[in-house]
Amino acid sequence: MTTLTGQVEPKKPDNGTDTVISTQGLTRRFDKFVAVDSLNISVKQGEVFGLLGPNGAGKSTVIKMLTTLLPLSAGKAILAGYDVTHQPVAVRRLIGYVPQALSADGNLTGYENLLIFAKLYDIPRIRRERCIRNVLVFMGLQDVQNRLVKNYSGGMIRKLEIAQSIMHEPPILFLDEPTVGLDPIARNQVWQLVQQLREDFGTTIFLTTHFLEEADNLCNRVTIMQHGKEIITGTPTDLKASLDKSGATLDDVFIYYTGDQLTSGVSYRETARTRRNAQRLG
Repeated sequence: MTTLTGQVEPKKPDNGTDTVISTQGLTRRFDKFVAVDSLNISVKQGEVFGLLGPNGAGKSTVIKMLTTLLPLSAGKAILAGYDVTHQPVAVRRLIGYVPQALSADGNLTGYENLLIFAKLYDIPRIRRERCIRNVLVFMGLQDVQNRLVKNYSGGMIRKLEIAQSIMHEPPILFLDEPTVGLDPIARNQVWQLVQQLREDFGTTIFLTTHFLEEADNLCNRVTIMQHGKEIITGTPTDLKASLDKSGATLDDVFIYYTGDQLTSGVSYRETARTRRNAQRLG
């Protein structure tokens, strides 16, 4: 894909490493409830990093803090050399964010949704048409760009939402449960897009998911958290090897370290309700 617009170059970390996301003691409290408790994570440039945990573990709350949507109660978060608390505008220029909640307007066409985001990202008028065209082609949505989004399939909607989030070519992309509610074919299409963004453009991708197969296929490393705290971090291969069990899966790892089991078999109605809810925690 050709350049869509002038990309903000990430500020090089001053610690001499290729770390682009780091947190120290990241904490978020809601009154007396501690949703995220002193979380320390580090994500390298070009890595696909997964955050796993049961419902209520604090995953979405972590993403909302890192994307400047929620203030930190304590601790520190640095993205590409910029402090989330003290330099939020610089951080926003560097990131794309696809939330769990629906972010595309069903009463507009795919093209119209992208045009709105192009304006929100201050893409110059002279570049907008080329930018929108290139993103549509990259996502394989050019043939349905003039169709109302409410008539899109779930997979097409998700691809449009990812397209919206990369209009400004962010070096860091946050995906909060990117394949929730999608059928296996659409899920595989999203997986391919994630891999293509990383391989073709070196995009650093931070995602949460309830699909452990998804984490195993996409992620270079994962952190498993529970009750707001990190339990263990490592590559899927290393985590499976830590069980010393022949044929261990990431499901086995998750159950072993959390004593819980993720379930992905939700109904369409449950998925629709989940994705409509914009105010949700972890």
